[in-house]
Amino acid sequence: MIVIDGSQGEGGGQVLRSALTLSVTTGQPFRIEKIRAKRARPGLMRQHLTCVEAARQICGAHTEGAEMGSSDLTFTPGDPQAGSYEFAVGTAGSTGLVFQTVLPALLTCEDVSHLVLKGGTHNPAAPSYEAITESFLAALSTAGIEVETELVAHGFYPAGGGEWNAKIHPSTLTNTLDLTSRGSLKSISAEAMVSNLPGTIAERELAVIKRRLGIEDEHLHVRSYSSLGPGNAVIVRLEFENMHEVFVGFGQTGVTAEKVGERLAETVKRFLKSDAAVGHHLADQLLVPMAVGAGGRFTMLRPSQHFETNSDVIRRFLDVQISYESDENGTWHVQVSR
Repeated sequence: MIVIDGSQGEGGGQVLRSALTLSVTTGQPFRIEKIRAKRARPGLMRQHLTCVEAARQICGAHTEGAEMGSSDLTFTPGDPQAGSYEFAVGTAGSTGLVFQTVLPALLTCEDVSHLVLKGGTHNPAAPSYEAITESFLAALSTAGIEVETELVAHGFYPAGGGEWNAKIHPSTLTNTLDLTSRGSLKSISAEAMVSNLPGTIAERELAVIKRRLGIEDEHLHVRSYSSLGPGNAVIVRLEFENMHEVFVGFGQTGVTAEKVGERLAETVKRFLKSDAAVGHHLADQLLVPMAVGAGGRFTMLRPSQHFETNSDVIRRFLDVQISYESDENGTWHVQVSR
């Protein structure tokens, strides 16, 4: 049995989620100790328990320690099975992270799987629905992976109440992923969405983004929704010749709309000044599917501790090489090979 120290590296929930994904896809049991030890509230929270339960359901796994606040978990997987599943976080916890936990295993099944995911769709600590569908899944589609999605309802932090569906088609996972060159920038657009909040908040955010990024008015959009609770998210979409990237900022109590727009614009500008094809968050998300599949390569900004921790967990389950080095321009080249 593989034993994992959950406090290693960045010591967050990604250690658990990657271990769950890799356990189900490889059939190897694991025990994780000191779960989320470096977080203010360590141990399993509702969102993490949903990931455990989702992984358990799709393969009939045996678990020990799967309860709120638990710092240790033992997970013994069975064989993953395609089917129709519903996973409800019950809070604004990320539905996207639950989806990413089960996706690689369901891709290896012989039949189509249907998922209904309920909870948070726009959470500052996780990829938004748009980041999942327009960036992560779009990148995987270049390797022949086909997933159809539909957003039913927005679920903003902290109330949640969101819902979306996914149809996962089987894949041989034999195509490598090559995201080394993004090509020239074809378009840039921004969307600010508010739920149960004044539309002027979105307008102020977009005013800053317009000024900092030079986006034309016809590519700036305000969206108002009436979801379970108040919420605010701002999305900047970059369409390159060879790929799409999505950057998201979130409104917070005590943070002005101008500051939200400023922070997001600065993140986008930093990426545009580089030659990288993949942003920080997408780089983290691609590692596990690439390692489970045929590998590949991509370029990114400097690897984060989160990225390095994820790489270490992958190596515990798979005989895979994950190498990364910087060129003279500061762009990092990542290679994943089996």
